[in-house]
Amino acid sequence: MAETGLSVRYTTTSALVNELAEADAGRRLSSVIARYSKIDLWCLDEFGYLNLDRKGARLLFQIFTEREERKATAVATNSPFTEWDKTFGDARLCTAIADRITFRCTPIQTGTESYRYQATQESLFTAEG
Repeated sequence: MAETGLSVRYTTTSALVNELAEADAGRRLSSVIARYSKIDLWCLDEFGYLNLDRKGARLLFQIFTEREERKATAVATNSPFTEWDKTFGDARLCTAIADRITFRCTPIQTGTESYRYQATQESLFTAEG
């Protein structure tokens, strides 16, 4: 997408939540949300790895709501939907976020093998051989 002139942004979930919390504290939340709402493809990585406090989960929800049906969002996670309630700590909020992420989406399951681990193993094997 970036090659065609569309804007693409990659961020981890924890970095995004930290950015949103700092923006909220500095009374800049609306402008940060507006900036994220304009990105053509937003790639959110490490989704579900860290448990979010209620405020962080609500801030994240605002981003998903703003982008819903307007712009493309890619979410990378190793956590199944059934475990997301632990990440968000609020079943209703979890359902609302899952609803926004999955509406008109195309889930792509890549498997459980880590490409990083596999690359490391291949690198070690090559170095030893």
